[in-house]
Amino acid sequence: MNSYDIIVIGSGPGGYVAAIRASQLGMKVGVVEKAEPGGICLNWGCIPTKALLKSAQVLEYCRHASDYGITSGGTASADFAAVIARSRSVADAMSKGIQYLFKKYNIEILAGFGRLKGKGTVEVETPGGGKETYSAKHIIIATGARSKELPNLKQDGKKIIGYREAMSLPALPASMVVVGSGAIGSEFASFYRSMGTEVTLVEFLPRVLPLEDEEVSRTVERSFKKAKMKIMTGSSVEKVDIDGDKCRVTIKTPKGEELTEVEIVLSAVGVMPNI
Repeated sequence: MNSYDIIVIGSGPGGYVAAIRASQLGMKVGVVEKAEPGGICLNWGCIPTKALLKSAQVLEYCRHASDYGITSGGTASADFAAVIARSRSVADAMSKGIQYLFKKYNIEILAGFGRLKGKGTVEVETPGGGKETYSAKHIIIATGARSKELPNLKQDGKKIIGYREAMSLPALPASMVVVGSGAIGSEFASFYRSMGTEVTLVEFLPRVLPLEDEEVSRTVERSFKKAKMKIMTGSSVEKVDIDGDKCRVTIKTPKGEELTEVEIVLSAVGVMPNI
């Protein structure tokens, strides 16, 4: 059985920073990771999302170049596939950077899904289906979170999607309902609207970005409405019926139920811990 001073389960911003610091202090460190080094943040969260938003920002600058005294000579448009590819390349580069740091500090990557198997023991189920057992004086759990699913809004990864699929759709949808207007929902609603998708943003609470200051919420809502995004606060998605390439979405509003038909439903109702 391989033995370590510290085993870190998860290589996201919590895990990889802890692992590097422990190694700098002279400890033998192993990191359990079931997917890409860097975790959700670097691969499927903050970093690639900001790359998408940067592309959207550049597109908006081009569309309004004359506002800055610039003559662009034409109408700007987005190559959606290229935008997605750039975002993925940024994420890949960041993940490779973590791999480089692990190699530099002699940190071993234990590829697979980790489980606690008693005091000082971690079992790792490898990608091939086998199981390896490791011991450690200390174990750090840094397993992060995943997309939360509502009982009436089960994700199928194709028509009803989460943030992960939203970052790698094969084609730009003509229309989309985004359920939840927190940070994740608002960012994707903004990105897809800039790309040209007709977006309806549905929020159960009375205002968008409900956990932020009211002034921030008002400013963002005005910006969204100016971009011709449909905002439905105090509303909830009751059900989604998939009919071929379309999603028939029933939305409960303060005035009653409303039915809308879109290509994609993005569920962004928060995250839940991986425990």
